[in-house]
Amino acid sequence: MSKGTGIIIAILGVVLVLAMIIGGSYNSIVTKSENVDTKSANVSVMLERRADLIPNLVNTVKGYTTHETEIIDKITKARENLLAAKDMDDKVKANDELTKSLDALMVVVENYPDLKASENFIQLSDELAGTENRIAVARKDYNDAVKSYNTAIKKFPMNIIAGMFGYEQKEYFEASEGSTKVPNVEF
Repeated sequence: MSKGTGIIIAILGVVLVLAMIIGGSYNSIVTKSENVDTKSANVSVMLERRADLIPNLVNTVKGYTTHETEIIDKITKARENLLAAKDMDDKVKANDELTKSLDALMVVVENYPDLKASENFIQLSDELAGTENRIAVARKDYNDAVKSYNTAIKKFPMNIIAGMFGYEQKEYFEASEGSTKVPNVEF
């Protein structure tokens, strides 16, 4: 074997190793990005399920109340905004708006003992509570996937590959400001 052939084989070996590293890193980034997209879709499904329960809840409340149209209008608008949201940022904002409106509705419900005792209202409230729990789990799963993805694209050498192929950080689904405050209910 001549010296030139040995150099060519060494260069080909180095190129092959680099290609494997780049290919493996790229595939890892793609997998993590797809995982984030899947988790995002799961959050969307849960938010839509929640939005689908709202009209039944609103109609039940309408049947017992006659002058609570303002809060019902707010819930309807917030639901429409949630269903029209295109990206995660819009979904977070719309979800927060809907949550605030539903919290206000629950305060109104306190003024109607017959409504609170209604079997239909109780069932819808239970379904909504279960959906809220599913949303919380889906949000956590989404944020875990975002963390894994964001961490991966920041580490060397994947940060170079992510930059070469245009992969950027993804946004977390965070709680809105004031969402940890307990509402003040007075009668």
